[in-house]
Amino acid sequence: MSTNTHETDPNAQWLTQEAYDRLQAELNHLRGPGRQEIVDKIEAAREEGDLKENGGYHAAKDEQGKAEARIQYLTQLLEKAYVGEAPAGDGTVVPGMKVTASVAGNEMTFLFGNREIAGDSGMDVYSPDSPIGQAINGAEVGDTLSYAAPNGKEIPVEIKASEPFTG
Repeated sequence: MSTNTHETDPNAQWLTQEAYDRLQAELNHLRGPGRQEIVDKIEAAREEGDLKENGGYHAAKDEQGKAEARIQYLTQLLEKAYVGEAPAGDGTVVPGMKVTASVAGNEMTFLFGNREIAGDSGMDVYSPDSPIGQAINGAEVGDTLSYAAPNGKEIPVEIKASEPFTG
């Protein structure tokens, strides 16, 4: 974790301290007790006999694969994350902002940044790497712009508000 990684690494993700702590706790669990629970499930299912038609064994192996992928994702995210206060509320769209925009004529409010910041807030999240994210990054309230949807259609966007996400 760094407080200035974003200045030297364009792939760094901004996280709140709460999100960082929550993700670090999840990673610690997955690496320790979570991993052991899955190993125990695999061993128990293996003892049931024929592995070809053993649904419990295959489900446990699938769970293991998903857990290992999550461990890898969290490790990379937390190593490159920068943690700190939400960006200044100066009306500029940057990661960590709650944005209200008219998108193709529909008003919507979403978090601009990493989905992990939203936690269980239920808020929609758009990544800076998404087509809309690439278009709005750095825009200011009142700006009108567009982005190309996956189908090639140009989607108009007007930034109505941009304020720090507080959770």
